[in-house]
Amino acid sequence: MKTLQSQKSPQELLQYLSDLGISHQTFHHDALMTVEQSQALRGEISGLHSKNLFMKNKKGALWLIVAEENQPISLNIVRKHLQAGNWSFASAELLMQHLGVEPGSVTPFGVINDTDGTVQVVLDQNLAQADEVNFHPLVNTQSTTLSGLDLQRFLDATQHPPLIIDFDLLT
Repeated sequence: MKTLQSQKSPQELLQYLSDLGISHQTFHHDALMTVEQSQALRGEISGLHSKNLFMKNKKGALWLIVAEENQPISLNIVRKHLQAGNWSFASAELLMQHLGVEPGSVTPFGVINDTDGTVQVVLDQNLAQADEVNFHPLVNTQSTTLSGLDLQRFLDATQHPPLIIDFDLLT
């Protein structure tokens, strides 16, 4: 099991993005725990914003669903599409163990801490194709902007190639 000392810091994540040649900009703001808080408090950060759902099934498989914040998602339909079996939201302990983040800070950037490649990322097609997307850089007091293509480059570099889904077709 990974220790907290092995988890990457926000600064290490941002350096990793820079080392990959990924252009990014980070904004500091009050802590944001929910999509609703994010919409009210994030200010004028341009681009698409996300909701991130960390799921597990009874066999211990883990998924990180990364969708545009206003995208309706039927977890039952997505579960069937992924052939995930019965699933539920993963615990805060699993979230910290695999992604190195606390509830309220869930982000696709967390896969930098999933060195075992346990988590399958399911990425909204709208985010994958967007010019600007925003995610917490492992803490919910900041938001980092990059392109959807650069997000995919990051995911590939961390050995987490995303499964890209058009959620509009699954509603």
